[in-house]
Amino acid sequence: MFWKTVKSYLYGPAAEIDELIEKLKTTSVSPANTTDLLCEISATKDPKLFDKHELADCFLGLTKCDDTNVRKEAAKCIAEITKSEVQRKKFTKRDIIAAFLECLRHVPTPDGSMELPIQICRALGNICYLNDEARDLILELEGDAVLLRLLDIATIEDEANAAQFIKVRGGLLSNYLLGGEGLAKRAMELGVMKKLQGIIDSGAANVEQHEDLLLNTLPLLSILTENVADLNFDSSLNIQLSRILAASTNPDLAEMCLELLHYQAESDEVKLILAKDGLCETIYNLLEKYKTLASTSEARALMKLACELIVLILTGDESMHYLYTTPLLKNMVDWLDSTDIDLLTTGVLALGNFARTDSHCIYFVEQQTMNKLLEVLAKNNGVKDDVRLQHALLSALRNLVIPKPNKNAVIQAGLVQTILPMLEIHQPPVVFKLLGTLRMTVDGQEKLALELLKNKTLIEQLVHWSKSSDYAGVTGESLRLMAWLIKHAYLSKIAYALPRKGDAPAEQIADRIPLTQDYDRSSLSEFLANEGTVEAMVSMLTAQHLVMQNEALIALCILSVVYLSQANEAAQAQRLQDELVKCEVGKKLAELISKSSDTMTKEIVENLQNCVNLLKSSEQLVAHLEQHNINELLKSIPILTEYCTL
Repeated sequence: MFWKTVKSYLYGPAAEIDELIEKLKTTSVSPANTTDLLCEISATKDPKLFDKHELADCFLGLTKCDDTNVRKEAAKCIAEITKSEVQRKKFTKRDIIAAFLECLRHVPTPDGSMELPIQICRALGNICYLNDEARDLILELEGDAVLLRLLDIATIEDEANAAQFIKVRGGLLSNYLLGGEGLAKRAMELGVMKKLQGIIDSGAANVEQHEDLLLNTLPLLSILTENVADLNFDSSLNIQLSRILAASTNPDLAEMCLELLHYQAESDEVKLILAKDGLCETIYNLLEKYKTLASTSEARALMKLACELIVLILTGDESMHYLYTTPLLKNMVDWLDSTDIDLLTTGVLALGNFARTDSHCIYFVEQQTMNKLLEVLAKNNGVKDDVRLQHALLSALRNLVIPKPNKNAVIQAGLVQTILPMLEIHQPPVVFKLLGTLRMTVDGQEKLALELLKNKTLIEQLVHWSKSSDYAGVTGESLRLMAWLIKHAYLSKIAYALPRKGDAPAEQIADRIPLTQDYDRSSLSEFLANEGTVEAMVSMLTAQHLVMQNEALIALCILSVVYLSQANEAAQAQRLQDELVKCEVGKKLAELISKSSDTMTKEIVENLQNCVNLLKSSEQLVAHLEQHNINELLKSIPILTEYCTL
């Protein structure tokens, strides 16, 4: 008895399937017997049990049977059997697919029943799943038009099976259209968008009542979006998606709408349409309503998707200006007080996007919004704090500090003291924004630049990042910040030593520089005392971008004026000369001229000439520059050659 039970457990299901298949193949076809056998087969739980059998030819005959019940049960069996990849391939036969398509041509059926169409949709949908051969057969048979015509069925008399038909219709079309760009484009030619828009218009009229209809239609829009390049929906469809989002309480439906709107909102035109339709306010209200319920990972992901759409819409210039005049602005300011990290971050990102014009930035400073941002940053400026929030805060503050009227106010509010502790953070996106914010802040701020040049921690970190960062943006910003600190701390003090704009650079420019000038050089001396600072400025000469090359030239001009021509700075001058030779400034200048001479602007050429002439105030550097043939290379710069031949 025990052995019999074990044997039945191990071999029973497979043996039963073998027996059922044998009966089906050998039994004379009577509708009652056949239907019973098919019901037993379709009830099998493991479709892989059929893999060894060749069933396609047997079932082909059954799909053509005059008895509707037999055809229905045969289609149901095929739907179950083709859940197995092996049988999907075996049932990929022209005759079977043609038989199914022929049946679907006559939907709705004369009696209005949807039972047979449902099973055929299931069977054909499963055969098409990850099966390009089957999809190609449907295309060859012009079956795509048949499948798409199913979308025209708006009224289903068989109410008991209506929901199931809508579901399997969507599944069949999805599995077919997932075949790629060619099938999607062909569907577009057959008017699929017009059909889908009609269904969505109908569903949007009563979202709660037509929820299933929408849940099984919107995925088709997603597939088309992924496979048809630059697919732009009609504005009315985007508005309907916005309305569905507002009316639905189903998270799956909300997610579909958000994802579709995300893609469409890549267009600035759509951003403005959605902004004017009130989508951002809709999302704000929904998030305020459901924020306490976002306790699962799925709910939190949906919340983030909604937040990201607000920010995306605000990246458009016209949409941003429009929303600036709406309650959304205050709503985003209110989110600065939120304890929810996603809402807080969204508020900051939104305000950073609003802060893209000087007038908006000045308004935010006047209204103390800037102070609220600084308060948030002060609570989140540590190594363990949220990186995305830090990045957003620094982006917003960088924008706010750009207008000149704002600089003093932002500095007085403690911006620099708040962000300097963030030097311990080594996340490249945060570092990049941190350095950019500091650079914008020191623009024209001599006192601050002098202070920061003395900040050993800052300068050492900048030198380190300029050499070791794998993130090009961080390397560039580190170099630029050092150059800007030198420029804004000392340019006004040494401007007398440089030719006026448009003047030809003097050959012996250093002869015009008074030996003593009454200004404090201690900040620059402390900067140079940090190892690697001179090397950083010299290496910047061969940066990829012209603007950085120019900034390096200005910094080197300032260093030369401050030290190389001052008798009372002999020790520092000698150290600077030694450093410049050690860093091969001549080689770097030669490389700069060789690689960039064709693209140099007049300003860069003038600064280059100034730099070379200032370096020549040192005999040691004169010899060094001659080794690298700098004088001859200067003559080869096209823009100078043009001046000479005028």
